[in-house]
Amino acid sequence: MTILFDHPEPALLAHGGMLIQIKQTKAALEALGCQVDYVRWWDETQRADILHYFGRLPAYLLRIARAKGIKVVLGELLTGQGSRPAWQLWGQRQTMRLLRTLAPTRLTQSLRWESHRLADASVALTAWEAHLLHYLFAAPQEKIHIIPNGVEDVFLKSPPAQRGQWLVCTAIITERKRVLELAQAAIQAQTPLWVIGQAFAESDAYAREFVALARAHPRILRFEGPIADRAALARAYRESRGFVLLSACESLSLSALEAAACECPLLLADLPWARSTFREHATYCPVPGSTRLTARALRQFYDAAPGLSLPPRPCSWLEVARQLKALYTTLQATPS
Repeated sequence: MTILFDHPEPALLAHGGMLIQIKQTKAALEALGCQVDYVRWWDETQRADILHYFGRLPAYLLRIARAKGIKVVLGELLTGQGSRPAWQLWGQRQTMRLLRTLAPTRLTQSLRWESHRLADASVALTAWEAHLLHYLFAAPQEKIHIIPNGVEDVFLKSPPAQRGQWLVCTAIITERKRVLELAQAAIQAQTPLWVIGQAFAESDAYAREFVALARAHPRILRFEGPIADRAALARAYRESRGFVLLSACESLSLSALEAAACECPLLLADLPWARSTFREHATYCPVPGSTRLTARALRQFYDAAPGLSLPPRPCSWLEVARQLKALYTTLQATPS
């Protein structure tokens, strides 16, 4: 069985969790004996049994793949949709239905709304994303499979360490992750915060404002950029008082899973992905919220962290790969 991976965005322009997910999944599948490669768009001789597309493949390419006998698995991150309130999702669903009826076919085809319905399988990271695949995109329930992200063994097998004074946040320094707003709340709450991450570009105004704030408040804000050494990052989680991520929208945070693997208490934005993943094993903060309200939640979490229950152990990438391999095998054995 030959499996090809593809993704619509070049890694040098969109580094982050998706790149880690794709690379770790590929390595784990290969450890199980699967033959996995990336799509070479220039190579017309490339062959595949399974195309796993990390996004929403256009319907016409799905039909071409089917004609060639290739089974297609879609693994789209519903980051934006998954963070919207119920009334917005209802409005989106009604708008999509109306446009399907009234808009030119060329327009609706360009939006790729039919892709999940036509694919052989769709992989959701959480139960919430599985619901949205059916609710918004009419993916058949029997084609939806919930397979979460995994965590590297360096986190799962990291040794316990004495917890220190710092809360830790690992995130790209960007508006969506609300790192600047978190830092402002930490200053107001007087809760030491260590931010680990980098900006998409050094010229980014949001990132520059955060860096300036960190330099002005070194006793409260610690920022030294990203940590490339995964073992060192695991130690940072193990030595932190707790983990904080208050993103405005998210799919399934890899950094939250890494922190959970290192037995960190979690403070997360009160969004469906977090609730459906960690349930009662995390603390939640309304988002978006004022600096005052966020500071209050941060202070309460900081004080309570040593006595909070620990989050459940996440899957390893090898466990994730076993689930995917079972799915691929079933698809390959199913007649088109």
